[in-house]
Amino acid sequence: MVDSFAAFLPRALWTTLAQVKSYVRGGPGGGAATVVISLKVREDREADYRRWQQKINDTVRSYPGFEGSDVYPPISGEQHAWVVVFRFSSTGELTGWLDSETRRRLLDEVGPLLEEPPGLEVLAGEPPAREAVTAVISHKVRPGRERDFQRWQDKVRKAQEKFPGFLGFEAFEPVPGVQENWVVMFRYDTREHLDDWLESDTRGKLLDEGRDYFADFDVRTVKSAFSGWFRFNGETAQEPPPNWKQAMSVVLSLYPTVMILNLTVGRAFEAMRLPGYFAMFISNVFSVSILTWLMMPLVNRVFASWLSPSGGGSAFTNIAGALVMVVCMALCIAVFGLITG
Repeated sequence: MVDSFAAFLPRALWTTLAQVKSYVRGGPGGGAATVVISLKVREDREADYRRWQQKINDTVRSYPGFEGSDVYPPISGEQHAWVVVFRFSSTGELTGWLDSETRRRLLDEVGPLLEEPPGLEVLAGEPPAREAVTAVISHKVRPGRERDFQRWQDKVRKAQEKFPGFLGFEAFEPVPGVQENWVVMFRYDTREHLDDWLESDTRGKLLDEGRDYFADFDVRTVKSAFSGWFRFNGETAQEPPPNWKQAMSVVLSLYPTVMILNLTVGRAFEAMRLPGYFAMFISNVFSVSILTWLMMPLVNRVFASWLSPSGGGSAFTNIAGALVMVVCMALCIAVFGLITG
């Protein structure tokens, strides 16, 4: 978020990982589950923490039901903790990971690297159908004010729906034996639209009104424009590349893919006299599949040091990489110009 967030974001009140029990929302046989973990790393131990995070990422992949993970480093002036998201296909399988002896040992290892015990929120339900910017907010509701809080939260939701870019809203009640907080998730199509809501006078007035119902709250955000297409060493990039780098990479991968399909599959479809709408659908299936499993992984490997440089990369590295991208695009245009000319 922006620097003004510091004025109203209180200290995190998340339940510690060591307190998580075998019961997860929805019971052992529940549906898909996600755990959002917050870790405040000591400034002088960040390198050690990165190695530990890679270790736990490698370990969790072997557990039944694991579907994916995302790691979001702190953002200067916006978010001061690392945020890690693990997704499992069921709450029971997530419970198996949370209660495992392996995870306990890893928690013991990371303890000296942190300023305070890590915290989490456990969320049950299917992931959103489209990528967006998601905010996860936990509230410590005052005893006896739960119904008032629910009515207030419904009022907040109705106000959010009127703001541009709003995509969805989900509310989660406390989980007995796991966490005492009420959790709210809402999604916007862009970071700018999310910030518009978070910084709005409307939300500010609602927060003032709601302070009678909750003692504190905490905000975490996760986002990525094309995160599924940007992977390094088999994992989603810990910090997604800037949008302009993502866009250039997608264009470099998409252009030759579309041209080759037009020259091969497209001509075959013409010969077969398939309806245009059906031929377009099949072409889209081919192009997305080629992008996801062939072209984007190839571009990721070739441009890995430019897409996700350590320390963010220098201005020279960023400019040089962009120029190489432009040269590659120009070569593609020249080659297909010769072929089709």
